[in-house]
Amino acid sequence: MRFSKALPSSPHCYPSPDGELIATLLPSSILIRAVKSLDVLRTIKLPPDLIGGVTSFAWSPSSTRLLVAVADQIHTFSAREGNFHGTARIPSSAAKSAFIDFGVADHEVYIWSPFGIKLTIINFASSKAVEIANPKFYNAASATKGCSFRANSYHLALLTRSSGKDMISIHSPETRDIERSWYPDTIDAQGLAWTPDGRWLVVWESSAQAPRVLFYTSDGHIFKDWRGPLPYESQDMGLQYSAGVKTVALSPDGRRIAIGNGSTCTCILNTPSMMEAMRLRHPQAIQPKDTLQIVTPEWTTLNSLQEPVSGCNFAKFDCSSSLLATRLEEAPGTIWIWDVPSSDLRAVLMYHANVTKLEWHPMQPELLLMRCEGDSYGSLVFAWDPLSHGPRSVDMAHRLPGALNNSKIYATWLRTIAESPALFFSDSATCMMLNSGGKAEFSECKNGHLVTWRRQDSWEANGE
Repeated sequence: MRFSKALPSSPHCYPSPDGELIATLLPSSILIRAVKSLDVLRTIKLPPDLIGGVTSFAWSPSSTRLLVAVADQIHTFSAREGNFHGTARIPSSAAKSAFIDFGVADHEVYIWSPFGIKLTIINFASSKAVEIANPKFYNAASATKGCSFRANSYHLALLTRSSGKDMISIHSPETRDIERSWYPDTIDAQGLAWTPDGRWLVVWESSAQAPRVLFYTSDGHIFKDWRGPLPYESQDMGLQYSAGVKTVALSPDGRRIAIGNGSTCTCILNTPSMMEAMRLRHPQAIQPKDTLQIVTPEWTTLNSLQEPVSGCNFAKFDCSSSLLATRLEEAPGTIWIWDVPSSDLRAVLMYHANVTKLEWHPMQPELLLMRCEGDSYGSLVFAWDPLSHGPRSVDMAHRLPGALNNSKIYATWLRTIAESPALFFSDSATCMMLNSGGKAEFSECKNGHLVTWRRQDSWEANGE
């Protein structure tokens, strides 16, 4: 593993979605650096009246604009070129926004009010705003469950709730006015999402209700009503008594949908038929075999999963749609990795702490990033791929000063198509990048001159 030089950072320092730039928010400016050269490409001066705690700092989806929000102001800036600067004022009488972020377009900013009072969509291109009452989900952790943008057309599907009833509305991509709306046949819907091809809108019921996933056409007609897995083997007889849907994951290629419920089975549906194609059963006792990789500390027993198992509450496909990572609610420190085409269990990764972050590499298949909770794991990042003998750990304790003080470390994949995958790390004071091997692509300052790495021996090597 090879590291770039350490760079000044702040509590708000993030790579762009395309993996080419790094934005660092300072008290009076924003620094934009190039990932490959580490040069400062641009310095954006902040308005002098931009005071108070920053509530949001985010890149736009296309990596061309940046958003900075405080309690009473929202600003968007051009990140690469041009002098665009958009400003929106929040009335002082209004409560602090629960969540602020870009929409699917660079000129749209979405503001969720606390307690789900309203969703305000600001269009900086037209200088207009649209207010939508009663969004069902409105905080940073859940807001994206209640809205989804359709591929290609960018229609917004929004889940709202009023007078104890769920409602779905479809909004125009140009004006965000309502084009159509309907009441779904749900008691307490917990999320919606367009399929990657934009053909179907998927809506799933609360886990407190019976298992149910509804598939709608874009005009609100129901295409398929999935009411849970049917028992067809003796070990499936308990499925009808399990809790409802806990998680829904759509594969990037749009061919499969994974549904986790209150049982130990994760159901895989094929599209466009929405028929069940396979079941991935999480075994209570793990039997080692040649095709299964088991990674566990030596003092952890292989059959130590707690009972009763409450079901799968996390599922996520890798970018190739061939691997699926799952986690059971009663075993939050164990990650199961499945080969979807063959329905085989590929790996079981066990930790002593709860796994709080799982992130597949956005461009390179079969690369998984993991983080665990707890002070002893604060500086650790784990990376797994099928060819490694278990997850590889990266300890940033002696590379980022904040790590020694249990400062929160931010870690994510860089969205690059380079031969070797790269990671970005940042604490409140320092940031750096890591390349797992192969050709180097970052830089280091030597004797006051910037040197771009091109030779393998130019990196600062680390045997971790």
